[in-house]
Amino acid sequence: MKKFLFLAAALLMFAAPAANAQRVKTDSEVAKLEKADATINDVKKNGKAATWIKHADAYVNAYILPTKELGQGVPVAVLQMNVGEPMGMVQGELMGMPMVVLQYDYVDVYVDPATYLIQGWDQKKSIKENLPETALASLAKAYELDAKAESKIAPVAMTLANALSQQGEALNGVGRVLEASKCFDLAYRAQTIVPSIEENGLNLYNAGYLMTLYASGLQGDEAVAAFQQGAKYFEEALEAGITDGAGSIYYFLFHCYYGQKSLDRDLYLAKAKETLTTGIEKFPKNSNILDGLMQLYTAEEGVGDPAELVERIDNNLKEGESYDLWFGRGRVFNALKNYDECIHSFKQCARLNPADFDANYFVGYFIIEKANALLAEVNSRTDVEDYDAEVKKVDLVFAQAIEWLEKAHQINPSHLDSVTCLRQLCFRLREMDGMMDKYNHYKQIESQM
Repeated sequence: MKKFLFLAAALLMFAAPAANAQRVKTDSEVAKLEKADATINDVKKNGKAATWIKHADAYVNAYILPTKELGQGVPVAVLQMNVGEPMGMVQGELMGMPMVVLQYDYVDVYVDPATYLIQGWDQKKSIKENLPETALASLAKAYELDAKAESKIAPVAMTLANALSQQGEALNGVGRVLEASKCFDLAYRAQTIVPSIEENGLNLYNAGYLMTLYASGLQGDEAVAAFQQGAKYFEEALEAGITDGAGSIYYFLFHCYYGQKSLDRDLYLAKAKETLTTGIEKFPKNSNILDGLMQLYTAEEGVGDPAELVERIDNNLKEGESYDLWFGRGRVFNALKNYDECIHSFKQCARLNPADFDANYFVGYFIIEKANALLAEVNSRTDVEDYDAEVKKVDLVFAQAIEWLEKAHQINPSHLDSVTCLRQLCFRLREMDGMMDKYNHYKQIESQM
């Protein structure tokens, strides 16, 4: 506690010259909003786009004002110089890290005690309810009245979109996932007001991802409703041609459909399956999509046979070879515990791209997995006449992994796991010619990493 009190004193020292600094002037801001409302109720003015743009601008400014001086990485001294000293100060956490929480009227600001830099904030209230929604409606009205006013509408819309996106990140940081999702959704809406603004699909993706995360913590009808909303976000994103680079949008949309199966099992399981199969065709290396498919096939009776997935990938390979397709095929066969086909798939990856670390490493890795499975089978049998002879056969399989792991190590000498695998493997095979020397070699390399 003494350490915290010392920190508090240090932080307050920054604020001493600014004790009377400006705070959020609620009454003044509300008066501006009331004046803006009066203009759109004036029959002589409400038919002009300019009136609605000014109305939107007033609401955007009111939305931004409580967090205007905030930003990740901003020194707390700058904050206190511009806003004033906090009403209180407590210890807290942000994403598991200890923080000093500066308590202001509208926001709690999280400060890193080691750097005195702002790491996040939690807005506790706003000047007026539905500020961004009202601003969006006014901007849309302005564009409806006069499309030629687009150049004046766009800057206000972009200011709002950026503020909403920043607020979404801040709310997510403090665990207010539902509100963060809404902020990202509104940020995307702000970017669609006029055609000249380039839409940021990440906002819509974030809205869907956070809604899915929120839904996963609910049960019953509440969970279903949240999954439905998440699905709407992702569906809209895909219709607009928006995907993340890795294809995870298909994995999260799968969860949204799967989370609605209590409404209509056949319908939503079919949608879940179609989403994953579409995703795996486009992003065959995405391990989450593959895991989702295996989960669906094994957990839900009648959905399908994993062999369907293999057939789909093999048909695509007939049309043209692809590193990604072979990679995905390898992961599927790994999930099925078919190590021969798994190893074959990754060998094809290595053939297509000999200098690829992952391909060579996974050939070696899954050879070891195959050998481990064979050893477990030998150990489980009671009818083995010559146990040592059977183990030596397995050791020959283990030995096949060495050349692949050594090549992976040559490609990426800094990869610790490949060196560790080689050390352990060579020690197991130490009775074979040259293996003890290899063991000592890789043991030395590992000790220096």
